[in-house]
Amino acid sequence: MGLPYADETRQHIADIVAEFPEATSTLVVGLHLKLEVRGKTFGWFMEDHHGDGRLALNFKAYPGVAQAKVAEGGVAHHIPKYVGHRGWLGIWLDSPAVDWNEVNDLLFDAYALTAPKSLLKTFQ
Repeated sequence: MGLPYADETRQHIADIVAEFPEATSTLVVGLHLKLEVRGKTFGWFMEDHHGDGRLALNFKAYPGVAQAKVAEGGVAHHIPKYVGHRGWLGIWLDSPAVDWNEVNDLLFDAYALTAPKSLLKTFQ
């Protein structure tokens, strides 16, 4: 049984990513979404990762952004395990403090860090 609102949240993330040229979101292990552009990963949507009971979005971030967001406080931002040391940022999507405009902007930044520059020109 999935977490509350997981399917809707997963679809919302997939819809955001679908707006980026050549970006894909692929269902992995039946719960997670792998976010890619031309075969390169820029983020993950995770449901109940390692049994944590949470909905999370982890993605690449520009240098210093992850630390700044976490330092701002609040309950939505975190440094994700395994990839946080590479500058990735996490957002708890089951938090009441989720700002979907911010999620959209940060996901685009993650995409922009990964996509070839020629694709970025098509988005402008």
